[in-house]
Amino acid sequence: MANVEKGNTLVQKLRYKYRLAIFNEQTYEEVFGMRLSRLNVFTLGGALLIILIVSVIFLIAFTDLREYIPGYPDGQQRRLIKQNYMRVDSLIAEIDRRDHFFRDIRAVMAGDIPGETDKESKDSVHRIKSSDISFEKSEEDSLFRQQVEREEKFNLAVFDGNSRKFELEHSFLFSPIKGIVVNKFGDSQGHYGVDVVAKPGARVSAVLDGTVIFAGWTVETGYVIQVQHSNNLISLYKHNERLLKSIGDFVQAGEAIAHVGNSGELTTGPHLHFELWYNGVPLNAELYISFE
Repeated sequence: MANVEKGNTLVQKLRYKYRLAIFNEQTYEEVFGMRLSRLNVFTLGGALLIILIVSVIFLIAFTDLREYIPGYPDGQQRRLIKQNYMRVDSLIAEIDRRDHFFRDIRAVMAGDIPGETDKESKDSVHRIKSSDISFEKSEEDSLFRQQVEREEKFNLAVFDGNSRKFELEHSFLFSPIKGIVVNKFGDSQGHYGVDVVAKPGARVSAVLDGTVIFAGWTVETGYVIQVQHSNNLISLYKHNERLLKSIGDFVQAGEAIAHVGNSGELTTGPHLHFELWYNGVPLNAELYISFE
């Protein structure tokens, strides 16, 4: 019973009204008056505190004041973080494309079908051995062979096997760029091309007619373009500033395909690293091309 009375007394004290008055000091005239209880004061104080907390949260979250909080990155740091994130994402995508390209090249060299990555897909392809194939001569085939042999005896356009063989020495290769060769073929270990110093942004031309089989960015050699020519001849152009062609584009000899740059980690200045490959073997480009 005593606890109930004490609780009632506490509630009554909270609800008890007090008068807050402001008087003029000289005339003692009441200027402002307000009746308040302890409960009103607590409620009003709590509401003001909540409004203050919410306002501070909004100011920190949606204004530049958050940059003054210790440990919070400023605008420049956030831009760098975003830029690094985009670069890492681009590098991962480029590495995936490069690995896919190398897998396709290895598959072609091994005689497999490009694009097959798992063993199950390879086993699902029905392979026919050459020993299982048999050809039967027919009468029409024999007559056709005799007719072709008679025509070839009087055809002056038919050459022997040696003349049909591709000879790189007798082919004219367009100079990809004019400049000074500062690093020759084989000067350093693993250097399969020549480094030609030229003016930044200078035009890089294709040495022969061909099809672009790679055009993209690599970490070490920057912007690279690779052209497949006839007779198993491949030319590579590395450290470019900008590429003008894409994969699958057909280019003609002397056509602009890139601009000289200084891209990639393995570079010390604006230059073109040019490589020439024939049947999978690197060649000294200076023996076939004049860069001066």
